[in-house]
Amino acid sequence: MRFFLRRIGISLLTLFFVITIVFFIIHLIPGDPVQLMLGEGAQQGDIIKLREELGLNKPLTTQYYLFIKKLFTANLGESLVKNRTVSSLLLSRIPSTFYLAVGGMLVAILIAFPLGIYSSKKANSLFDKITTGVSVFGIAVPNFVLGPLLIMIFSIYLGLFPVSGDTSLSHFILPSLTLGTGLAAILIRIIKASLEEEKKKNYIENLKIIGMPEKELWFFHILKNAMIPIITVLALQFGALLTGTIITETVFSIQGIGTLLIESIKARDYPVVQGLIIFISSVYITTNLIADLLYMVFDPRIRKRGEN
Repeated sequence: MRFFLRRIGISLLTLFFVITIVFFIIHLIPGDPVQLMLGEGAQQGDIIKLREELGLNKPLTTQYYLFIKKLFTANLGESLVKNRTVSSLLLSRIPSTFYLAVGGMLVAILIAFPLGIYSSKKANSLFDKITTGVSVFGIAVPNFVLGPLLIMIFSIYLGLFPVSGDTSLSHFILPSLTLGTGLAAILIRIIKASLEEEKKKNYIENLKIIGMPEKELWFFHILKNAMIPIITVLALQFGALLTGTIITETVFSIQGIGTLLIESIKARDYPVVQGLIIFISSVYITTNLIADLLYMVFDPRIRKRGEN
C-alpha cells in the first residue's frame, strides 16, 4: 500500500507539471483563435468583443489560475470553435478510440504470444527464422501503407468489411488488424528475447533435472518470470492506442481522440487541446500504475522492495 500510494503521488505530480507546461506552450504558439473563428475579414471591434467574452484578453497567469480552478470542479471548459463543452467532445470521441485500442491489442496478443512462445521453444529452427522475418517485415511496414492495402483487399475486392467509418463493430475489424499487426511484430521480438533470457537461468536447469513436465515448466516458470518486460511494452502500447492513433483513424475515417487532437491544434482551440492532454496524460499514468501492480503479481521481489 505504501508503494502504491507513493506511485499515485508521483503520478499526480507528473500530471500537474504536464498540464502546466502544455498550458503555457499552447498559449505561446503563434496564431489567434479568435481570428480563425471570425475569419480574415472580421472587424477589429468584433475581435476585441469576442476575445473578452472568451476571457482571452486577460493576462496569461490569470487564465492559468482560472483554468486550474475549473479543474478542481471537474470543469474542462468549452470549445472555442465547436460551441460544446470539452467534456462532451471527449465523451463523444473516446468510445471509437477505445474500441480501436482494445481491438488492436487483442489482435496483437492473439498473434504475438503463440508465435513468440513457439519461436522460443523452437529456437534456430525454420519456423523461428520465418517468424523473425515476418516480425521484421511487420515493424517495417507503416500503418499508412498497411491500412490502404487491407482496404483494397478486404473492402474493395472482396467486399467483406466497410471501407471507413465507426458506426458498427465491423468498421473496427480492419483498423484493429492494421494496429494489431504492427504491435504484434514488436511483441513477438520482446516475448522471444525475454523467454530466451529466462531459459538460460540456473533454476530452469534445476527444474529440468528434477523432471518437471515441459508444459508446467514453460507456463508456470519461464513465461511467468519473463513477463516483466512484456508487461512494460503492453502497458505503454495500450496507453498509446487509447490516446488515439492519428494515422489509422485518419485512414479509416474514425472520429476518435487522435483526429480531434489534430483538428483542435489547427483551430487553436485551447480548451479542447488542454482537455485532450489531461486525458492522454491520465491514460498513460493509469496504464503505468496498472503495470506496476502487475509487476508485483508476477515478481514477488518487487513487492518486497516496495514494502521496505
